[in-house]
Amino acid sequence: MCTCITYSNGDFYFGRNLDLDCSFNEMVTVTPRSFPLRFCNAGNLEHHYAMIGMASADKRFPLYAEAVNEKGLAMAGLNFPGSAVYQKSDAKGLELASFEMIAWFLGKCASVEEAKQYLSGLKITDDAFSSAMPPAPLHWMMADKERCIVIEPEKEGIKVYDNPFGVLTNNPPFGYHQLNMNNYLNLTAESPQNRFAERLELRPFAQGMGAVGLPGDASSVSRFVRAAFLKWNSVVPEEESANITQFFHILDNVAMIRGTVVTDQGTYDITTYSCCVNTRTGIYYYKTYEDSRLHAADMHAARLEGDKLILLSDNFVKRGLSPFDKSVAMPE
Repeated sequence: MCTCITYSNGDFYFGRNLDLDCSFNEMVTVTPRSFPLRFCNAGNLEHHYAMIGMASADKRFPLYAEAVNEKGLAMAGLNFPGSAVYQKSDAKGLELASFEMIAWFLGKCASVEEAKQYLSGLKITDDAFSSAMPPAPLHWMMADKERCIVIEPEKEGIKVYDNPFGVLTNNPPFGYHQLNMNNYLNLTAESPQNRFAERLELRPFAQGMGAVGLPGDASSVSRFVRAAFLKWNSVVPEEESANITQFFHILDNVAMIRGTVVTDQGTYDITTYSCCVNTRTGIYYYKTYEDSRLHAADMHAARLEGDKLILLSDNFVKRGLSPFDKSVAMPE
């Protein structure tokens, strides 16, 4: 369960809600340009673009849930159970394990257009990071300020979709979401007009009735529609604090509240964290379920020529950094 969106208003922003019933030991992580990225079947990247995002705290490899690189290319992995199909490695062509996708593409590519040249021959394998971490069923949204795509590994092979909505949730596949959006073409942020019957005097009796029928449940299909409606009808000044505030307001409207979504195992899905990154400045903003204050980390304040992952510890996070402080420090 997750929701990912893009947002363009002067600058270009990318972010998501990460919805889970548990923590995955996540930390904001910067991968410097010289950290050696070692892949199961795709060789090594000794030098690459730097990136920042939320990852599992493992110093061997940046297990990103989402990230953006220094060129402004962003990518997120979202749960895709029941549809994701990975393949066995046969040592032919480009092969990436699902957990390697974000680090490889953001390390190597500066744009969606550049990344697309690798997708036609790509094989996503079922290699696990470790015996304790089997491959998660995922699909991915990738975006820069010019273009947004969805990458889905299915039984028939990898499918790549242009994504004009700039929104992604979970199963069913993206093609269904595209078709389903046509069911809501009559929704409007404005006051609705009577289309029921010309001879009946029907009129709205309250504000907001143009969006009657906008789904409010937590399902992936409903979150997709709701996030798209809120995003595409958003109006704010073109300045950083307004954009960031608006971005998180949109994510809040598709967030999971403990107790409202019960899993088959009897646990509760919650929005573990919400994040937003300005892809131009490299500033990563986030908040957690337990702490609604916005925190920020500036990728370009880190030592990007280093060769070790930079993990933001709890002590650093709890400083309560202002999300609009352009001089955000990074730990050594």
